[in-house]
Amino acid sequence: MSINTKSSEVEIRESRLGSNNEFKGTARELCDKSTQNKFCGRKRSFTQCTECSSSRALSMLVMIRDSAIINHAPLGCSADFAEFNFTNRGEQIRRKLPLKNVNLLSTNLEEKDMIYGGGAKLEATIRNAYIRFKPKAIFVTTSCASSIIGDDVSGITDKLESELGIPVVYISCEGFKSKIWATGFDSAFHGIIRKIVKPPVKKEKKLVNVINFWGSDVFTDLFRRIGLKPNYIVPFTTIEQLEKISEAAATVEVCPTLGTYLAAALEQEYGVPEVKSPPPYGLKASDQFFRELGKVTHKEREVEILIKQERKRISEELEELRDKLKGKKVYVCAGAAHGHSLLGLMNDLGMNVVGAGIFHHDPHYDNGNKKCDVLKYVVDNYGDIKNFNVCNKQVFELVNTLNKLKPDVLIVRHGSLSAWGVNLGIPTLLIGDEQFGISYQGILNYGNKILDTLATKEFVSNIAAHSELPYTSWWMNQDPQTFLGREKIE
Repeated sequence: MSINTKSSEVEIRESRLGSNNEFKGTARELCDKSTQNKFCGRKRSFTQCTECSSSRALSMLVMIRDSAIINHAPLGCSADFAEFNFTNRGEQIRRKLPLKNVNLLSTNLEEKDMIYGGGAKLEATIRNAYIRFKPKAIFVTTSCASSIIGDDVSGITDKLESELGIPVVYISCEGFKSKIWATGFDSAFHGIIRKIVKPPVKKEKKLVNVINFWGSDVFTDLFRRIGLKPNYIVPFTTIEQLEKISEAAATVEVCPTLGTYLAAALEQEYGVPEVKSPPPYGLKASDQFFRELGKVTHKEREVEILIKQERKRISEELEELRDKLKGKKVYVCAGAAHGHSLLGLMNDLGMNVVGAGIFHHDPHYDNGNKKCDVLKYVVDNYGDIKNFNVCNKQVFELVNTLNKLKPDVLIVRHGSLSAWGVNLGIPTLLIGDEQFGISYQGILNYGNKILDTLATKEFVSNIAAHSELPYTSWWMNQDPQTFLGREKIE
């Protein structure tokens, strides 16, 4: 489908992709409904918490090394600034980059600004950021409050861009605008495509854009062996690097949920082909990923050699892991495409996937290509998955579900969820580095970590014995999706 880069605001996922965050059933049922355009949400009558598009946009922008970011919002929206800076400094150490804090400011909207407007305060903050940080670009993210006021953020950023002589980029990411917080990723990438990326001067035949979060570097060695070089985007790049991502030979994503918009936009606007394949988690997906990459970059022969070498290298250890993990019950709780990928990886380890809690569902991605449908790929290659729920981190549903299914191990992607498995006496593995499970070595990485986690059973059982859940038996005895309304098919 076409991406509208002329608009100053990105179209939200609900209207662009048909995304939703409410479903109960099996993985195959969800795939079938998505294929038939019959996937309609079942609205919850009660929710405990959620995340915000604004924070997801910020997570992609704050680690651009020579930019400044302004959050046009009340100070409460700055609660995660410290977490962003913690991640920034930790990853700088891992990458052996000079240590520096994120260039991140808030306009600190107050009650009087809600009445008289916050435009003047935003202009002053932009000028302040320019003087303090001397950035190559300034990104301005919006909030629920700034949207309620009706500040002309787009007009102000355009005005200051002319005055300062650098890109001043409007990022429309109000929290209430979309129930799918991944829309925030799209908002950040929309601004980058519109105001930062430039037309290619010279194509780099060996350069491959890798849209990632901020995980470990696993692609440099793998790509080197097939004559390619990764270009990690967006965190820890510079504005100059982002200007040239249109010159790459291809674009891949570690997670289509994250990269769908940027990859499709680069192909549409600058002819950078997107590798249309599930991410390389597990044996079959890794094979397909590298073969698709090989076709796009004309490295088919090198890719076949790589696949053969890697499969041979891990075969013996993988069989040992399968013997130890065979039949172990696992529950996966993670973001959409990444969570789907982990389901395939768990099957490759011989484990019994008893269910999944996935944060939202995209019936399709921006490229419209069915090869990128990770969930369908998993169902077609490994079989159906029961107890498949689409749930945006509603802990009351997760705790109830885990209490009934009683898996041997819980795999989570977000730290806020890991404590709940432990409080139930379930060994829980939190992997924040999305590239930990990438490719053939990633299968072994997960297998060994799961074995280590299973060994903590006595420890977590002791914790559970001395922990009191906030949920009473009234709730724990009910269906976990009690508050999920009836499905409406239009």
